[in-house]
Amino acid sequence: MKISIVTISFNQKKYLHQCIESILAQTGCDLEYIVVDPGSTDGSRELIESYGDKIVRVFEPDDGPADGLIKGFKRATGKIFGFINSDDYLLPNALEPVATFFDKQGLQCFVTGQGYVEYASGLKQKIYPTRLTRQSMLYRSAVIFQQATFFPASLYKQVGGFNSKNSTCWDYELFLRFLLLNSRHEVISAQIAAFRIHEESISGSGRLTQRYLLDLDRMFHEIVGRDRNLSDRCQTFFLRVRQALTSRLREF
Repeated sequence: MKISIVTISFNQKKYLHQCIESILAQTGCDLEYIVVDPGSTDGSRELIESYGDKIVRVFEPDDGPADGLIKGFKRATGKIFGFINSDDYLLPNALEPVATFFDKQGLQCFVTGQGYVEYASGLKQKIYPTRLTRQSMLYRSAVIFQQATFFPASLYKQVGGFNSKNSTCWDYELFLRFLLLNSRHEVISAQIAAFRIHEESISGSGRLTQRYLLDLDRMFHEIVGRDRNLSDRCQTFFLRVRQALTSRLREF
């Protein structure tokens, strides 16, 4: 079963080499790798081009990360899709268990594996992704691990792909749309990916936090049909506490 992976990159040469190598080194599946670069000036494009036909290159302007992913997946021909940011990377032998999962479970669900956060200091911390549900996502208690998440191309196309206007949590919105179509989400034990947090990253800088919260509130309103109220905030608090306790128990 072919797996298509898209990486969006803009002036991330510092991290891009490890990202590319981690993906091209994968075995156990038919792999298609697409890298989207809207106009880097730091030597990233030359690095991408050095891989020749091992990488499908998309060198054209875009209107942000979500739009770049849309352009990348338009070129994808696999039955399974995934996307890895240029400053993140896959762990060894990550794609074989993903391919095995879909061979057994079919194309009516999407899946997340395990991995860790890697900080600029070199410290690594395990991530405990949760099984995503409509409730956990609407009430902000889901633990999403995008780098280790893969989904059927047919499901992606059915929901219309990414929302190009979402500039903070395009992955969150995509996965929520999957659930609204009654697709189920599963979590597997395989070690899949590493998620880097550094000063230049969106997560590390915190520069889009307010806009991110507005995007979450927009999705809530679109789906539930009203704004959040005090009861909703209390439910979020309860679900987050329960999730935090569950994560702590896993550490013992």
